Amino acid sequence: MAKKSWIERNKRKKKTVEKYAKLRAKLKAENDYVGLSMLPRDASPTRVVNRCRVTGRRRGYLRRFEMSRISFRELASKGQLPGVIKSSW
Repeated sequence: MAKKSWIERNKRKKKTVEKYAKLRAKLKAENDYVGLSMLPRDASPTRVVNRCRVTGRRRGYLRRFEMSRISFRELASKGQLPGVIKSSW
């Protein structure tokens, strides 16, 4: 489980990105890079990290399921992910 502070920090970054999204798009369209540099660093969408919804882990993240590989494997083995079955050949 990731530290709560890291998870909360990421949530705060997401809110900042949403807050400045329209302004960033406007400044980019005008090629106003000085204006863009005046915005907070966390207003950039690249600062947001993909984190597992279950554990908060950031490595081994599967975008389709929005969780880490470890959580995915545990839930899939228990049959708690609809439409996911263990393959065999």
